[in-house]
Amino acid sequence: MSTETLEFQAEARQLLQLMVHSIYSNKDIFLRELISNASDALDKRRLVGLTDDGLKADDLHIGIEVDTEARTLTVRDNGIGMSRDDVVGLIGTIARSGTAETLRRLRESKESAELIGQFGVGFYSVFMVADRVALLTRKAGEETGVRWESDGDGTYTIETVDDLPEGTSVTLHLRPADEEDALHDYAEEWKIREIVKRYSDFISFPIRMGDDTLNSMKALWARPRSDVKDEEYREFYRHISHDWSEPLEIIQMRAEGTFEYEALLFLPARAPHDLFQRDARHGIQLYVKRVFIMDDSRELLPPHLRFVKGVVDAADLSLNISREILQQDRHIQLIRRRLAKKVLSTIKDLMRNDAEKYRTFWREFGSAVKEGLLDGNEDHKAILDVASFASSAGDEPTTLADYVARMKDGQDKIYFMTGESRAQVENSPHMEAFRAKEYEVLLLTDPVDEIWVEAVREYDGHEFRSVARGAVDLPADAELSEEESGSYAPLLAWLDETLEDVKAVRLTTRLTSSPACLVSDADGLTPALERMYRAMGQEVPPVKRILELNPEHPLVSGLRAAHERSATVPDAAPPGLTETAELLYGTALLAEGGDLADPARFAKLLADRLARTV
Repeated sequence: MSTETLEFQAEARQLLQLMVHSIYSNKDIFLRELISNASDALDKRRLVGLTDDGLKADDLHIGIEVDTEARTLTVRDNGIGMSRDDVVGLIGTIARSGTAETLRRLRESKESAELIGQFGVGFYSVFMVADRVALLTRKAGEETGVRWESDGDGTYTIETVDDLPEGTSVTLHLRPADEEDALHDYAEEWKIREIVKRYSDFISFPIRMGDDTLNSMKALWARPRSDVKDEEYREFYRHISHDWSEPLEIIQMRAEGTFEYEALLFLPARAPHDLFQRDARHGIQLYVKRVFIMDDSRELLPPHLRFVKGVVDAADLSLNISREILQQDRHIQLIRRRLAKKVLSTIKDLMRNDAEKYRTFWREFGSAVKEGLLDGNEDHKAILDVASFASSAGDEPTTLADYVARMKDGQDKIYFMTGESRAQVENSPHMEAFRAKEYEVLLLTDPVDEIWVEAVREYDGHEFRSVARGAVDLPADAELSEEESGSYAPLLAWLDETLEDVKAVRLTTRLTSSPACLVSDADGLTPALERMYRAMGQEVPPVKRILELNPEHPLVSGLRAAHERSATVPDAAPPGLTETAELLYGTALLAEGGDLADPARFAKLLADRLARTV
């Protein structure tokens, strides 16, 4: 096939320019990225060789060659290699992102290096140090290979090539050293040795330059923590996560006895951009006796802890274990439970001993962790113990344990309200009596909060109770007298008949300044949950709610008086009274952030009413 000249994807082309002119303070990382890619290719080659003898390769390694005179640097491996489609798909586009959002965040961030690592586009870093890059590759098992070349100006050439070895080689035609731009001379062998030792010493395949092996190949998870420097842990984390920021916390485990395994886990400091995307890559790397088995092993941690990065090295699993077997293996299930327990206990330790780290963690990953409350796993108590929530008691989030400790004498419930924002919840009419009586209310504004409060009924023996459902159970300063309730009975019955969208109308002590509010049955769906189910394609019948009235409000007492006067009209209540009832219901709906069924009619009624008062 003849040589083709193709254009980079638009976002990739812009990223190349950002990369060349970026604010990197350390351009050494380009070599780490190339070695990391080569290591991944070797892992894949070793893995397929376990089940296909024809693809098995001896002496898997990474080779580095420096030509000082030609000023080239070549990194090669005898790994899985790439097909022509692989090259176009992985090099010509931004892997796993390809969105304008990537570029926007990169431009706006002062930490471009960290973001670039998050988006998995490390290959493009070669253009920081090279003005031309050539890639030769042949996929294991295929007859022909591919040559790819680009100078980073927005286009690349690609052609089919015969007689290539299996694997991949990347040759960089290096830019001249430039101290002012922090660009070192990467044609110097000593500099390459220094970078490999600093960033890639833990790679499990030999990295060779000539006859010398540059890395120790020691598995960090097998070494005592006292023997490993923090920088080694940080570089290993960056290698497996492609996140260039430092991990928030390191977790090391070793289990001995009937089933042995070692684990090295990391809590990230920031959420990846695809944390809530269904097709996101997440999970732990699985090794068996130091042999890489698979990446993205979701079976090793529950989905609500999918952000945890790391490795698990098991001693008693088969080398040809499959994902299907993993799902059923009792040893894997045991590891999963123990890892989850350890991660949650580590988060609890952060809560107790390092408030700043805990706040960072919960801000980034709290919504994901709370997903664990939606299923029947055994982690509910542990998750609730490490959770924190916004509260009406102050600006800082509170734990449930602290909430319980502050409960009033005689209070036995944990009060909460869900909503789209803190401001919306705090200003809701449902909060009036709780605010007046100084009862603390949890302000739950994550979408997942709408669902988990349905699944979790209590904490430490205290029932969760929504302030927007059922009848209010706070002690009232003045209970509604039978006489007062009786005087409103005709109005309530008329409103119940007139307002077709409500299930019932009743008086309440829940309100102090608003005339009315809408509440759901104690076991009914909230409007937000109803909308959420519909958004997921589930058919949910319309749920009618209860209209509660504040008998102390002038509008409500005036409406009662007007209704009493209208009793002398033989046919029906005057139109103005019916319109007032509609306005009362509409304002109650708007006050909670709801949507009017007929906004135009409501606006006309309101405008007409206002016009008569001018």
